[in-house]
Amino acid sequence: MSGSRGPAALRCWERFGSGSPRGCTVAPDGSLCWEAGGGPGRGLRTALTAVFLPHGFPDSVSPDYLPYQLWDTVQAFASSLTGSLATQAVLQGVGVGDAAASVSAATITWLLKDGTGMLGRIGFAWLMGSKLDCDAKKWRLFADVLNDAAMFLEIVAPAFPSCFTLIVCVSSLAKCIVGVAGGATRAALTMHQARRDNMADVSAKDGSQETLVNLAGLLVSLLLLPLVSERPRLSLAAFFLFTALHLYANYRAVRAVIMETFNETRLYLVLKHFIQWGEVLTPPSANRMEPLWTGCLPALSLSLGVALHSLVSSAFELQQVSEGHQQPYLLRWNQCRGKIQVTLGQEASAGVILRAATHGLLLAALLEDVPLTEELETLRGQIRAAPEGDSWTIVKETYQILDKLYPKFLKELQAVGWETEHHLLEVDEWRAAWPLREKKIL
Repeated sequence: MSGSRGPAALRCWERFGSGSPRGCTVAPDGSLCWEAGGGPGRGLRTALTAVFLPHGFPDSVSPDYLPYQLWDTVQAFASSLTGSLATQAVLQGVGVGDAAASVSAATITWLLKDGTGMLGRIGFAWLMGSKLDCDAKKWRLFADVLNDAAMFLEIVAPAFPSCFTLIVCVSSLAKCIVGVAGGATRAALTMHQARRDNMADVSAKDGSQETLVNLAGLLVSLLLLPLVSERPRLSLAAFFLFTALHLYANYRAVRAVIMETFNETRLYLVLKHFIQWGEVLTPPSANRMEPLWTGCLPALSLSLGVALHSLVSSAFELQQVSEGHQQPYLLRWNQCRGKIQVTLGQEASAGVILRAATHGLLLAALLEDVPLTEELETLRGQIRAAPEGDSWTIVKETYQILDKLYPKFLKELQAVGWETEHHLLEVDEWRAAWPLREKKIL
């Protein structure tokens, strides 16, 4: 029969992960003969990959996984060494090795240190817990800087016997804040890196990597501590050396992370570039521009999900803020306080929240001295010429401009790889309902 295949024709293929596919043929006796290769391989490298990297690596994790983990390993090793130096200093301070030291005094010092840290952990989680997801990279770097500061306090604490308890309590407070910020941001970064619903596997392998690094740090510490135990200056020099390595590696690790979801800073950078040049920054470009310490705050502060009663206080104000659009959010520009406040409707989705944030940040970007399109330049002139308190008209006009601008902006965001169905914007829990007004058609 024409078109039929012989017994040795290629029938099917398989591949392991992103490796090269291998095919098979059918032998005369009917058995399948597979081509060589295509499997996970054997040897030490394959074994180490299976033990310390997530299953399916590199396809099961984000592209920034490996550079981040390499620098994270370096910082963990340096942190392990500085931690050993700090622990030695604290033990000396509480009297270990001193025959005249009181056991009860050392116990009280230790209990006060731990108790202060526990209270600090609760307080920090209460005050800052909701902000950690929004700026995971900044808080990750903050945690490591604070951790180094805490260990420095422990290093110098024995030099001030009269203030030793106070110093170690402050250090414990800082370390517990580090524990909250570092643990929470690690979870956020793990969620970003896990690309096959494998967050538990990524987290578990991260723990294995950290354990191996800490073991290596322990072995090096066993050699290092006898050399510096009776030499305070050498100990301090070693501390600063490893701290510098720790901070540099942390910066490189955090800088390697490429987040495709928007927080306020990344959205502001991308939007400002778009209204200036008419093109959208890619996630790698925006992440490289994102400041990791000082911040990149717009001229106006943005508050999403505020209560309706804090937005308007009269029927006239409600009419003003809701006139001219039918979006499920209300936006008010408080010129006196320099704030953009947004009340969200009860049906507001993640996409609506992203649009509302874009609206607010557009107003903020218009206040900056950057080149704009003719239409936006005209609006900026109106903003600067508007009298104090006449922000209602400006906000109404930005609704109309956004109706034309946002669809193109959203389409280009999706085209270059930004995630628009989820976000990392800080949003309060208030939701509201109000009577919709007919949009006037001219």
